[in-house]
Amino acid sequence: MSKVGIIMGSTSDMPVMQDAIDILKSFEIEVEVDIVSAHRTPDKLFDYGKNAHSRGINVIIAGAGGAAHLPGMIASLSPLPVIGVPVKSSNSIDGWDSILSILQMPGGVPVATVALNGAKNAGILAAQILGSANPAILEKILAYKENLKEKVEQGAKDLKK
Repeated sequence: MSKVGIIMGSTSDMPVMQDAIDILKSFEIEVEVDIVSAHRTPDKLFDYGKNAHSRGINVIIAGAGGAAHLPGMIASLSPLPVIGVPVKSSNSIDGWDSILSILQMPGGVPVATVALNGAKNAGILAAQILGSANPAILEKILAYKENLKEKVEQGAKDLKK
């Protein structure tokens, strides 16, 4: 069973991160959701980063606003792929601080970064990573992509009516 860990810096990030939870559940991928603050719960962050793989997690999605150290710190500690979601928070500079904090990682500590508040894409990317080695998930991704195509084609037809 594939499992994605979804963590965020605070409960205020949940409205954004819910999109990742929802899309992964639609693919029938198990999720584990938690609050892990890089600045307020550093011991929990270290434990999570070092041990997520031993709990059966295969990919980690980490969302954070402001200085947004959570995704990078988790990536520095974990052997798992980490997808960062920059969150436009009340203390952010239009989200740019979060984007740059997650995007500008040093060599050797990669974090795949999606758009500001792009948790849905983070969930899809996590499913695609899992699908590369899991035929059942791959089939769900293929069906999802086909559905996207059909929606666009239907929109084009509707436009011409």
